[in-house]
Amino acid sequence: MKETATILFSLPGNEDLTEKLSRLLNAEVGETSIRQFPDGETYVRILSEVKDKCVVLVSTLHQPDEKLLPLYFLSKTAKSLGAKCTCLVAPYLAYMRQDKVFKPGEGVTSQYFGQLISGFADSLVTVDPHLHRRSSLSEVYSIPSEVVHAAHSISRWIKENIENPVLVGPDSESEQWVSQVAEDAGAPFMVLEKTRHGDRDVEVSVPEVEAYKSHTPVLVDDIISTARTMIETVEHLKKAGMKPPVCIGVHAVFAGNAYEELKKVGAKVVTCNTIPHESNRIDLSSQLAARILATM
Repeated sequence: MKETATILFSLPGNEDLTEKLSRLLNAEVGETSIRQFPDGETYVRILSEVKDKCVVLVSTLHQPDEKLLPLYFLSKTAKSLGAKCTCLVAPYLAYMRQDKVFKPGEGVTSQYFGQLISGFADSLVTVDPHLHRRSSLSEVYSIPSEVVHAAHSISRWIKENIENPVLVGPDSESEQWVSQVAEDAGAPFMVLEKTRHGDRDVEVSVPEVEAYKSHTPVLVDDIISTARTMIETVEHLKKAGMKPPVCIGVHAVFAGNAYEELKKVGAKVVTCNTIPHESNRIDLSSQLAARILATM
């Protein structure tokens, strides 16, 4: 039986990850022309042969609104040119927050976004989606999906780079990450409590740190967005006399000046390469390549 060839296409900004995946998959990187007409409409042209091939579209989905139409047009165009299948590799998956109606008149946008993606891609590969009130992606996406979990890679980085760490979860939502990473890294951990008064107003409980004064605190969370929770936690740790902390995030969203503000309070910041950023230190390309193969 003839093996189906794979071709990868990088959406703008995803070139580095696409090159890594192409080497791991021994697959070619295709060429496209993507631009905007003067009126703002998107022009898409596929310049490589895709007939009877599995087309992999690589596009992390922070700032998703501007990326959705080019993705949609590329996938539909590939299919019109005879592609056997299309797989969306979105290391960061957007629109997972609004998974229920919180106030009258709201829409469940995570469901709508899932329906949109499921309507033009045949499969999905992502990294640690923010499943808050959902047990799996299959509740949101009707296409086959593969999920890379970053915890083991983060644990390995901690073991290789930090002496005597103590893992710190800024809130109860982070406990699933912190406990797993701590176990893999062979390190103790503690989880704090937070009260969110607004998007940029977060109160974090003062941790019990007396037993860990000689440890390097390592804050771990899945998404660093405004960074207010981590900043508040770092300030408490500093006041408690602990060593300068290391803040690790899976997804480097960093809204506004969040990255600069987090560094300003004395934290070393490390993220996975799910969203291109200068803080990327933990490479997940090999795990992503394995999950891409699993969809084919």
